[in-house]
Amino acid sequence: MGGEVFSGKEKAIEKESLESIATEIEDAVSLGTVLGIVVGGGNIFRGQNAVALGIDRVTGDYIGMLGTMIDALVLQDHLGQRGISARVMTAIDMTPISERYVKNRAMSYLDQGEVLIFSCGTGNPYFTTDTAASLRAIEMEAELLLKGTKVDGVYEEDPLINPQAKRFGRLSYLDVLNRNLGIIDATAVTLCMEHQLPVIVFDIYERGNLKRVLLGEEVGTTITK
Repeated sequence: MGGEVFSGKEKAIEKESLESIATEIEDAVSLGTVLGIVVGGGNIFRGQNAVALGIDRVTGDYIGMLGTMIDALVLQDHLGQRGISARVMTAIDMTPISERYVKNRAMSYLDQGEVLIFSCGTGNPYFTTDTAASLRAIEMEAELLLKGTKVDGVYEEDPLINPQAKRFGRLSYLDVLNRNLGIIDATAVTLCMEHQLPVIVFDIYERGNLKRVLLGEEVGTTITK
C-alpha cells in the first residue's frame, strides 16, 4: 500500500488521521494479510517546495525523503502500541534509526508476519512515492498495489474543482497514461503495466475501506491491463 500517512492543514502529523490509518492497518493484519506500506512525506516537505525556498531540487527531494522517515517512525511506534510488529526499512543508510532495505531480508520479515514500512522512496531524487510503491510491490512479489488517498477513486477531473466529475470504477493502465489522469505518476503506472500488477485507488480514511478492498469488494478505482 502506498501513500502519505497523515496530514493536516495546521499539523504535519495529525493524531486523528494517524489513528484512522492505524485502525485500517490493524483490520488488514487481523485478516492475515501480508502487508508492506510505502509512506510519503509530502505533508512535511515536497521536493517542489525547494524552488520557493531557493533550494536546489535534488536537495529538496532528499529533505522530502527525510520527511517520509518521520512518518514511518511515527506509524511504526503507533502500530507497536497496538501490538502489531512493524519494521521500518529505508532506501538510504540511517543506522541506528532503521535498517537499510535489502530485498531478501525484507521478504524474510514478511514471511515472519511483520508489517514492513518502507521509507525514503527509492533513495533517488526525482522519483515519487508512487514510483517507490510500485517498485517495492514488484520486488516483494505483491499481488496488489493499493493507493490509499483522500479521494474515493480516480476521476476524469478534480472532484474538488468540478463536483460533477465522473468517477471511474475500472481503468486500464493505458487509459490512465493517455488521459493524463494524474492520480498516479506515469513512471509508476508504466512499471505496474510492465509487470501486470493491479492497482486500486481508494479512500483510506473511510472506515473499513481497506478491509473491504482486501475482501474483494468493489471499492474505489481498479487499474489493470
